[in-house]
Amino acid sequence: MGHARTAHVPEYRLRVDDELDLVYRLTRAVTDQPYRLEVGDEIHVESMTDPDIDADLLVQPDGTITLPMLRQVETAGLSVEQLTDKLEELYKKFNNVPAITVTPLKVNTRLQDFRDVVDSRYGRGGQSQLVRVTPAGNIALPLLGSVRAQGLTLDELRAELNARYDETLPGIEVIPVLNARAPRFVYVLGEVAAPGRFELVGPTTVLQAISMAGSWNTGAYLKHVVIFRRGDDWRLLATMVDVKAALHGNNPCPAGELWLNDSDVVLVPKNPILRTDEAIDLLFTRGLYGVLPTSASLNFSKLSSL
Repeated sequence: MGHARTAHVPEYRLRVDDELDLVYRLTRAVTDQPYRLEVGDEIHVESMTDPDIDADLLVQPDGTITLPMLRQVETAGLSVEQLTDKLEELYKKFNNVPAITVTPLKVNTRLQDFRDVVDSRYGRGGQSQLVRVTPAGNIALPLLGSVRAQGLTLDELRAELNARYDETLPGIEVIPVLNARAPRFVYVLGEVAAPGRFELVGPTTVLQAISMAGSWNTGAYLKHVVIFRRGDDWRLLATMVDVKAALHGNNPCPAGELWLNDSDVVLVPKNPILRTDEAIDLLFTRGLYGVLPTSASLNFSKLSSL
């Protein structure tokens, strides 16, 4: 079965086009601040001395409730205790002892609205949302808008999101899960059987990249394989490695067996003899001297057989 796979990297950091599954859960944690009513909450207002005041009320979009004799009363942002004291004071104009009681019937409506937005119980199941890291390095979330994600670990992103939600919508916790990594590719060209673009599904070396391209062709200059790479500042970097001894079975541990990065270009050049042969062919067969009559041809790459 083979050994257990070791970690590809000691610490994975998010990158553009990574897909995240954000799982939401209610914390049910006790807050140290009194709950403040918000738009959409329902309350019951009653008076021990005036039954005409009794009513079930909804906090309207303008943040008010409508009561007999008082009409519109600002409610959003007040705690139940503050609203009780406010109504008690207002009704004293009509009753010396109004004895007002406010009972919450439906609260945390904004949290429920948020849960409805991320509800996927009839799809993938649970309360979650799939997001993808944009080319700008951000993810777009309900209530929070655009949040920077590129370069963060999953733990760092979780701490950032929960801190922001705690300020905006207490009572919710989010757990980011890496659903799919951004595709990574290596490009192999030159003297290989099948040059092209190949996906990196795991750590890949130069020899593995050449094998993905169908191995090398006869005439490949394996002593001068070139690897092109872009640095973090987009500068072009290049190095030359020798894999000839390894591919011919003469060196089991070549120094040029490097790990490749995303978007690396591996160039397997032609042997100098083959390049000379092509130059002669271009010059004498298809070039200027091709118009002159000749009775013999020269193939430089076959001189070794003379």
